[in-house]
Amino acid sequence: MNIQPLLDALELQEQAARVLAGDLREQIDGLQNRLREAETHLEHLAITRTTVTSLADRLPAAPPDLPEHPDYPRILDAFNHATGPQRARDVCQALGHELLPKNVEGTRSKLKRLVKLDILTEVDTGIFARRP
Repeated sequence: MNIQPLLDALELQEQAARVLAGDLREQIDGLQNRLREAETHLEHLAITRTTVTSLADRLPAAPPDLPEHPDYPRILDAFNHATGPQRARDVCQALGHELLPKNVEGTRSKLKRLVKLDILTEVDTGIFARRP
């Protein structure tokens, strides 16, 4: 019995398997490189997250948006120049409004809105102050 054709067929299959194994090794090497790059990128992102989180407490808070009315910035300016808590009547006077009940109540309403926005605080009933 002649086994040469069988050995030749085995040789062809071995060569094909070697080529396939070589190709697979190259793919594995490429994937390992990509994996290392992805892991390094993940490490950098984790470091960045840690840094940003640790610095977030040091950044000033963005002021909330004020309602669209010209009195709101003026009210805040009045509190910036005040030496202590203010009543609606005091703020109304600082804004240059007549001390009529409707003006005082309108100012009180705006002060209450600023309390809801966490810009001012009501330290006692009817007495308002800037948040520390």
